[in-house]
Amino acid sequence: MFDVLKRYLVWLRRIRHSRGFGVQSPTDYWFVCNVINETWPYYCYDSLGEHDDWLTRKLGLLYFRLVNWRQPRVVCTVGYYDYIRSACQRVIFGNSNELVILSSDQTISNLECFYSGLDDQSVLVIDRIDKNPLLWQNVVNDSRSRVTFDLYYCGIVFFDKKRFKHNYIINF
Repeated sequence: MFDVLKRYLVWLRRIRHSRGFGVQSPTDYWFVCNVINETWPYYCYDSLGEHDDWLTRKLGLLYFRLVNWRQPRVVCTVGYYDYIRSACQRVIFGNSNELVILSSDQTISNLECFYSGLDDQSVLVIDRIDKNPLLWQNVVNDSRSRVTFDLYYCGIVFFDKKRFKHNYIINF
């Protein structure tokens, strides 16, 4: 009961950040509308996460859409293997800076290892940033991160040096 109430309160508090409102960059607006908040059902949504709780399924489907959009060769992740494999059949799970999904339980020293091999195409996803907001603030304030998306339950970071630094709050 408390989880449902908390979920709705978070959603209401972030309602002014729905559907890309306040996102001025066309690239970031496209990303919010067509990857983060995509509402069309994909080809294998029904078979994914049938027995997962609502949050695991919601994040898994987001990671599915993210991998489907990026089509990375290698993904470094701490879970969600079925979702990622369904989005890209050729993906290999291993150490990579192409697309990294970390848990919020990771320490800042683990982030420094990721930052060492960083390039402009790297994407970092930090799962469950609501559990470790200090880690998320460190990532947002880091000079190497350019565009960050705070989805409350996870954070997405892009490192393209040609972009201006910006943090978006998205109602997810």
